[in-house]
Amino acid sequence: MSPARIGTSRTTAEPRGAQDRRRLRARDRRALIARMVQTDGAVVVEELARSLDVTPSTIRRDLALLTEQGTIARTYGGAMVAGHPAEPTLGQRSGLAVAEKDRIGRWAAARIGQGDTVILDAGTTTGRLAHHLRGRTELTVITSGLTALRELAEADGIELITLAGTLRHVSQGFVGPLAELTLTRLTADKVFLGADGLDAKLGICEASLQQTALKELMAQRGGQVYVLADSSKLGQTPFTAWAPLTGAWTLVTDSGATDDQLAPFRTLPDVEVVTV
Repeated sequence: MSPARIGTSRTTAEPRGAQDRRRLRARDRRALIARMVQTDGAVVVEELARSLDVTPSTIRRDLALLTEQGTIARTYGGAMVAGHPAEPTLGQRSGLAVAEKDRIGRWAAARIGQGDTVILDAGTTTGRLAHHLRGRTELTVITSGLTALRELAEADGIELITLAGTLRHVSQGFVGPLAELTLTRLTADKVFLGADGLDAKLGICEASLQQTALKELMAQRGGQVYVLADSSKLGQTPFTAWAPLTGAWTLVTDSGATDDQLAPFRTLPDVEVVTV
């Protein structure tokens, strides 16, 4: 064999170990993506590409393969847990039931007295509650939601405490061990929770276990518990993660809720139902 042919062979033949390492890296990346989908409920291509330092086209190929395997389900611009509807983003939810959420938020704000310490969950309805607290004084607000933080960032009369953990981009709320650890060091007079769905027997339905774990802990850290849910959420079970509600609590919904929707909650002995 001539020297020229030997040189060409060495240039074009890639070592087997390098090929194995590349396949391993891709396999590990896809496994990580699958775990992120399970944890967050939904992911976005561009955010995955940035966090994993690869191109969006690489992420799309990974998502296509994971979809073929049945591990995830593709959505427009990203992916979600297989077998469940796509979790709407906070921006999408902010345009739904606007008037109803505002009435619920205003009613809830009126329940908060001077000197109270309150916990506000992440979400659009609790965001409207935070909006109606602007201008108040001598309050302490503990929150996991960026919406409430933005509403109250310049409210000088309110002490604002954030449950900083891992940000779920789709819901604009902090979750995870750090948020839970912070919450275990705090108590509140009143807790205001949001919901993607609400069932009288099962409790609050959300897209991820991290969300439901934090909500359940929030309910345990407060004296009075309010669940703020417009009528479109009642009886709905869009996902499979649940935060059970034990003890006494108050459901606050809008006047559009039907008797059939409210009946299961009214039969619960420790639940007060309020329509606004």
